[in-house]
Amino acid sequence: MSKSTSQNRCERDLLGSCMVPADALYGVHTVRALENFPSSGRQLGDESGLVAAFAQVKHAAAVANVESGVLDIERARVICIAADEVVAGQHRQHFIVDLLEGSGGTSLNMNVNEVLANRALQLLGRPPGAYEDLHPNDHVNRSQSTNDVVPTAILMASYAGLEVVLVELDALQQVLAEKARQFSSIMKLGRTCLQDAQPMTLGQSFGAYAALAARLIETLQTRRRACLSVPLGATAIGTGFGAPPGYRERAIRALGEATGVSWQSSENLFDGLANADGYSRLSGELRAAAGALAKVANDLMLLSSGPRGGLAELRLPALQAGSSIMPGKVNPVVPLSVCQAAFAVTGCDAAIAAACQQGQLEINPYEPLIASQLMLAMRLLRNAVWQLRTRCLDRIEPDVARMRAHLRSSSASATALVPRFGYEAVSEFVKRAELEGVPFLELMERERILQADEVDAVLKVSTAVG
Repeated sequence: MSKSTSQNRCERDLLGSCMVPADALYGVHTVRALENFPSSGRQLGDESGLVAAFAQVKHAAAVANVESGVLDIERARVICIAADEVVAGQHRQHFIVDLLEGSGGTSLNMNVNEVLANRALQLLGRPPGAYEDLHPNDHVNRSQSTNDVVPTAILMASYAGLEVVLVELDALQQVLAEKARQFSSIMKLGRTCLQDAQPMTLGQSFGAYAALAARLIETLQTRRRACLSVPLGATAIGTGFGAPPGYRERAIRALGEATGVSWQSSENLFDGLANADGYSRLSGELRAAAGALAKVANDLMLLSSGPRGGLAELRLPALQAGSSIMPGKVNPVVPLSVCQAAFAVTGCDAAIAAACQQGQLEINPYEPLIASQLMLAMRLLRNAVWQLRTRCLDRIEPDVARMRAHLRSSSASATALVPRFGYEAVSEFVKRAELEGVPFLELMERERILQADEVDAVLKVSTAVG
């Protein structure tokens, strides 16, 4: 809570008087929430995208209320200025309600209402708390309910947050596609179930990663478009009761004008408030994307393992010392970090899934948790993608000689000889190579089954895509 060297101001709520620091822009409802919900240590102000979305909703509501004849222009003007300041990043220290407040979002909404009301009062030359001139509920929250403001803000913040994630994924996909091109002629041993399988190129491996990134982009773009449908104007349960006729359409239009985004009203407002499956689908796609990146990270760790006792076919950037006791040890720190982020995103999804299914009747009172975990999951995913691209993939190097040695020493090319010699005959040569402890291709050359100049041809044929 803000500390003040001047006197506190006294505001009254249902519980009686409550002292608010004189220099605070929040009010009594925020203070009560601060006292009641010391939950996660994450405050509303920590999530800039969510705070901005709340402020944009309040701006749009003020405009719509003026057009609907229920709010005077002067009050609307200062509310809009205050909201724009918040969108620009100002006053963030006054949004102090814990994200896991237990009032179904009311405390978050009131924190925003109070900050905007008190800042608007300052713009009018009045002190914070002079609510007879401009009130958090009567004016800032006019024609709104927590129940339509909160889901609208969550969807808006998710839309904005996904844009940043998609930018990072697009950059990752381009790097992977370029690596696939660079590595297109480097042959390596393909493996299934961690056992030698068939020859392939390193470019084919990275091409698969590039295709994965492209698919993740496509699915997240679909979920982002779904965020455009918002229930603003539904008020408490979906009827729009408490808002003047035409307010919903005006508010949606004003929201689009303020943000430059084509928001649409929920097709069914009751559905927009009561059902949270859209959040669950978005969260599921974030989890799937994070899990897919963790698989890539695990591949990089396996292929770079060693460097003497493992595969060591890739060299990852040496970013920092890997041990406080073993000199010279370097760990795959970025892939490890990416995997940990993926585990955390999976945890976010589990929490969101539980919250979504526990909604009751006309609203879901667990939207604060949903908002908290969605914002966290998007941030974790965005940062993981950035790390993987800039701190690992940009400077990854193949050990071509090591790959060739592994490939030539295995029986991976045996499949290519089956059409020529038959499965049983080739199987016998594979077994002999294992028993004698010699590379399969070396045995084939020694037995004059293959000529030396045929070996590379066999390997090249093995990597051709049918």
